Amino acid sequence: MNFEKVVFGFFIVLAATLNFGFFIGDIDRPELHNVYELFAAIVVNLIATALKFGDRTQIGATHLSASLVADLQLIAAAITWGVALYVTKEGMTPHVTASVVSLSGGALLANIVSVIILTTETIMLRR
Repeated sequence: MNFEKVVFGFFIVLAATLNFGFFIGDIDRPELHNVYELFAAIVVNLIATALKFGDRTQIGATHLSASLVADLQLIAAAITWGVALYVTKEGMTPHVTASVVSLSGGALLANIVSVIILTTETIMLRR
C-alpha cells in the first residue's frame, strides 16, 4: 500500500464530504449552513489542491483543474458571505444564503468529478 496515495485519496474524499455537509439543507436558510464547515471545506480543498501539484499525467491535470474549480467556487462563497456580513451589512438573507450555497454546489460537483476520476484511476490500475 502506498501511503502517499492513501493521503491523496483521503483529502479528495474529505473535501467532497465536507463540501456536501455544508451544501445539504434548505438553500435559503442560513442556520442550516455553518460558516465553520465552509471554512473547513476551503482548507481541505486547498490541501487537496496542493497534493495534486507535481503530477505530470493527463489525469493529474484533470484532477488539478477540478480542484482549482472547487477552490475558486468555495472562496467565492466565502467572499459572498463576508461581503454580506461585513461590507453591505445586510446579513445572511435568504438571497445571500442561496448564492453561497449555490457556489458551494458548484464546488461539490467539481469534488464529485475528482472522486470519480480517483475511483476510475484506481480501477484502471494494474499490478
